[in-house]
Amino acid sequence: MLEEKFQAVYTKFKLHFYQEIFARFQSREASLTTVETFAMEAIMALGTPTVNEFASFMRISSSNAAYKINSLIRKGYVEKVRSSHDKREHHLKVTEKYMHFYNISNDYLRAVMERIRIRFTPAECDKLEEILTIMDQELMPEVQLPQPAGN
Repeated sequence: MLEEKFQAVYTKFKLHFYQEIFARFQSREASLTTVETFAMEAIMALGTPTVNEFASFMRISSSNAAYKINSLIRKGYVEKVRSSHDKREHHLKVTEKYMHFYNISNDYLRAVMERIRIRFTPAECDKLEEILTIMDQELMPEVQLPQPAGN
């Protein structure tokens, strides 16, 4: 039962995102392929990875990653920023154009979180946060993401 409930929530988040993306394709606002959308999600989650870090995380060759990144740069969703520590290294940075695209799912997440805060007590919200933290930090070791600053 727990698996079914979790799957239902996860599916609703995904499907809401897909609905919004398809609506944008209908009006020709979006220009990302499905694979590019996945790549952008990974870059967002990784922070400002190098092409090699992105390739390693996605388990693809550096040349394949460079090809995908160059397409995203041409479309205006990513830019390369020279590292201040090592001038030979470039980090991938998402652009405002992508942030507009990305906020489709973020806005829905914020709306659902606000509904949770209204529906549940602060203690229940704290318990949910504790469970999600444990899931993130202990129960999903296969996906290692950089920790946000301040954590």
